[in-house]
Amino acid sequence: MEDIPMKTVLVNKGLENNEKIGCTEKGNISSARKIYMDYNATTPLAPEVIQTVTEAMHDAWGNPSSSYTAGHRAKEIINDARESLAKMVGGQPQDIIFTSGGTEANNLVIHTAVMNFKESNKERPVGPGKDPKKTLGALPHLVTSCIEHDSVRLPVEQLVKEHEAEATFVPVSKATGQVEVDDVVAAIRTNTCLVSIMLANNETGIIMPVSELSQKIQAVNRKRMASGLPRILVHTDAAQMIGKGQVNVQDLGVDYLTIVGHKLQRTENTPMIAGLGKAAELVNKHCEAYEAHMRKVRDYLEDRLEAEFEDQGVHFNCRLKGSRRLCNTCNFSIVGSGLQGRLVLSHCKTLLASVGAACHSENSDNSPVKPSFILLNCGIPYDVAQNALRLSVGRDTSMEDVELIVEDLKQAVTLLQGKDFTC
Repeated sequence: MEDIPMKTVLVNKGLENNEKIGCTEKGNISSARKIYMDYNATTPLAPEVIQTVTEAMHDAWGNPSSSYTAGHRAKEIINDARESLAKMVGGQPQDIIFTSGGTEANNLVIHTAVMNFKESNKERPVGPGKDPKKTLGALPHLVTSCIEHDSVRLPVEQLVKEHEAEATFVPVSKATGQVEVDDVVAAIRTNTCLVSIMLANNETGIIMPVSELSQKIQAVNRKRMASGLPRILVHTDAAQMIGKGQVNVQDLGVDYLTIVGHKLQRTENTPMIAGLGKAAELVNKHCEAYEAHMRKVRDYLEDRLEAEFEDQGVHFNCRLKGSRRLCNTCNFSIVGSGLQGRLVLSHCKTLLASVGAACHSENSDNSPVKPSFILLNCGIPYDVAQNALRLSVGRDTSMEDVELIVEDLKQAVTLLQGKDFTC
């Protein structure tokens, strides 16, 4: 009987809003004017999403499993959201699993793969040419990259620490910032049960060759199944790619795909699921326009940074030869001592951004600034990586916003270098 892989999409159903402050006169850099360029951390809610969430809270407060009207309405809204999400990623509504957050979704995949390996290892039938001893008593083996989000990296490390699993963290190319397909395949063992590689990196924006990798693993799986070895599952965390480029679970060839709305702790939270469904509907309708706008603004931002910091020097940590990257992400370092990313941001009056993944920002104000392990693993020199800033634009970011934040960065750098300036 043909083994048909299950396509499953895990969805973080929470949504988070961010303060949007009104504009002052053009060019006036003041603390009252804030420009948000941290869309890779989270995004403001679209007005249509706010309306959908509000309506669901008012009309669909019932338990979706109940038989009364409010419950029926809640179930209908959830089913509609499933349809929109499935359409957005080229999947089936029945394959959508709502979770409380991206961390839970990724943990669910990892722990399910480990559990499935252990159970199948007990029950695998013996047939002609099949040797169950190949994996008998072996710990499940996980393959991932050295630049994954903490929601993947940490649970894998914990399983290894508890002697519940073995793991290989495949390095990325210093030239491209990508994980190499051949390196991942080479890391596979007889006891490998899961390969988890992110679709796009949250700091550099580099897009990984997940589709090509899946094709190679499918070929590996055909040989494994013939010899009685368990099939390797493939997972990709697509949190950063959704809304910035086309994502199709069939084209990617993965078994599990994680997408993120944001964080809220409750099962079947109808208003948030409704809001996420509306957000998916907007992406379905306008994805190409969103992508084109963000790429145009990002490219303009990089042009302006190069022009304004020509003498100072600016290094683009996200421009890696031969690699595609997210349309909205610019990771760069302003060259010079005393210009660590956190310091520069702390002197900005307008710019709201980060030095990397929000989940990695654990240093206190008085502790030494540690460069991003992702950038270091991509071959960025230590002194350059510690100055890194990650600006990620969104659908509402304008050219005027770019002008204001570049001026803001100039003033912050001048202050840190002890130079006088005039507004």
